[in-house]
Amino acid sequence: MSTTRRLVLAALAGGALTACGAQERSTGSGEAAPDPSAAPSPTVTVRPARLPAVTRAEIVARYGHAVPRTWGFDAPGVLHRLPAGQKAVALTFDACGGRGGSGYDRALIDFLRRREIPATLFLNSRWIDANPAVFRRLAAEPLFEIANHGTRHLPLSVTGRSAYGIPGTRSAAEVYDEVAGNRAKLTRLLGSPPRFFRSGTAYCDDVAAGIVTALGERFAGFSVNGDAGATFSPEQVSTTVGSAPPGSVVICHMNHPEGGTARGIASAVPRLLASGHTFVRLSEAWH
Repeated sequence: MSTTRRLVLAALAGGALTACGAQERSTGSGEAAPDPSAAPSPTVTVRPARLPAVTRAEIVARYGHAVPRTWGFDAPGVLHRLPAGQKAVALTFDACGGRGGSGYDRALIDFLRRREIPATLFLNSRWIDANPAVFRRLAAEPLFEIANHGTRHLPLSVTGRSAYGIPGTRSAAEVYDEVAGNRAKLTRLLGSPPRFFRSGTAYCDDVAAGIVTALGERFAGFSVNGDAGATFSPEQVSTTVGSAPPGSVVICHMNHPEGGTARGIASAVPRLLASGHTFVRLSEAWH
């Protein structure tokens, strides 16, 4: 069994994706408070908003009595690896929001900027509210793609199933609210709807995953758990991400500056580049 596989399995067994929602952590943004006399943050060009064509009532009518058959990281339509033939790696970073995860790992993002490494950023509604100036800057940078990480950072279930002790959505209507609430926010802020969604903890059932598709987004899972919910040391992040094979979708976190993610990514990325890897945003892989 490879080192990467062992680390991923160990992380998942130990509650690898709970850090962004379960326990109390530092919530400092990592950036100084905005100076009113300073130049304004870059703004986003707003185009006419395109909200979901499917209404909440239609989702309830279509999925309200459906019985899920699966629960976990996989379901029909969930994207785990880049399409066949893709030799790049997709780095994705979650920002989960709430008391336990509204921080901002500025060192991580600054490293990606310096090395011009594209990434897909999954932002929760609460994190956006806690970091409006940071959000505006990230959204204005072509290097980064903004994706939907939900409204309340909940596991996506139609029966209330929990993941890592976090209760999930309890019905098709609540799934709609979790996805569409932040989708509407991002659409207003960006001028167009996000293309990709990842639930809190990345858990879903097959009915909830179908609702995501019906709302016009693609559910993004992962194939490499890069920082185990921001609990890995820099060395563990470096080993796990640095071993990612071509076609990998890597999940890490950008909301815990006190963790080892930034230093681990800064160590892993040069090695991946030296071995011939390239990096893409998810939308570049799925046009």
